[in-house]
Amino acid sequence: MEIDLKKFYYKLFDRKKYKLLKSFRELKDKGIEESRKVFKEKYENYIYEIQKKLKNNQSLNFIHSGHSGDVVYSLPVIKELSKNHECNLFIQVNKKMPLAYYKHPAGKVYINDKILSLLLPLLKSQKFLKKADKYNGEKIDINLDLFRELPVNMHYNIPRWFFHIVGIQVDLANPYLDIGEHEKLKNKIIIHRTFRYRNQFINYKFLKNYSEIYFIGLDFEFDDLKKDIPNLQMYECKDYLDMAKIIKSSKFFIGNQSIAYSIAEALKVPRILEGCPYFPVVQPIGKDSFDFYYQPHFEKWCKYLNEKY
Repeated sequence: MEIDLKKFYYKLFDRKKYKLLKSFRELKDKGIEESRKVFKEKYENYIYEIQKKLKNNQSLNFIHSGHSGDVVYSLPVIKELSKNHECNLFIQVNKKMPLAYYKHPAGKVYINDKILSLLLPLLKSQKFLKKADKYNGEKIDINLDLFRELPVNMHYNIPRWFFHIVGIQVDLANPYLDIGEHEKLKNKIIIHRTFRYRNQFINYKFLKNYSEIYFIGLDFEFDDLKKDIPNLQMYECKDYLDMAKIIKSSKFFIGNQSIAYSIAEALKVPRILEGCPYFPVVQPIGKDSFDFYYQPHFEKWCKYLNEKY
């Protein structure tokens, strides 16, 4: 109604703005019609077929091509379906990314064989997955990569991408990874910060006043953060299962959008997310989970969790 009133006002008193608004509305309507056409022709039948498979199949084969964190965020749906189905997850490697990611650990692809070797121990440890393995031509029932193709805006919480493919709604306040404690490293502040999805408004320098802070991640990421936190220590994870145990045993976890944060979110440990202002597709859900855009809030939540635990 507001836009219609504007249109009417501009038509009477400002023809230039009226033409601009009219053009905008026409482009918007054209985009809506185009998205309907694309969905109808390419995806609607597939979405309906998934519902039939959920009803009729005892076993379900899923495929996912990454990123690693996206794979973890697909687990709530698979875990829910595993209550009534035998679920198998296959990971396709070397699928090329359409855009370049700065210092992405797999280069120009979502997941390569090296990253898969880190990810599989974590997936194989989950009892709700009957099988987790590299994709090798298996028959697939549900393609979880579909979220990259559907004509919708992706700027909402990542696990819900898969809700809308499969038609399953899950309470994301509950854990969806089951991991034991780490054998040695316990009750430490754990950090992982990649060069992707950083927040331009904050810095980590105040954490030099905290004790027993460990970094999990790549060497060049550690070297970058140690400039701000001289007392930061490095722990080299054997794989993502080892990483998950470290996070599970932490005092609390700090990270930006990454595989490590997705694990922390799945485990529901006390955690703080460095919010990404330009691609906010991760939101903490559950007890003792916080995100921030600005420095005083970052320092506030660190102080709160440090004193609490």
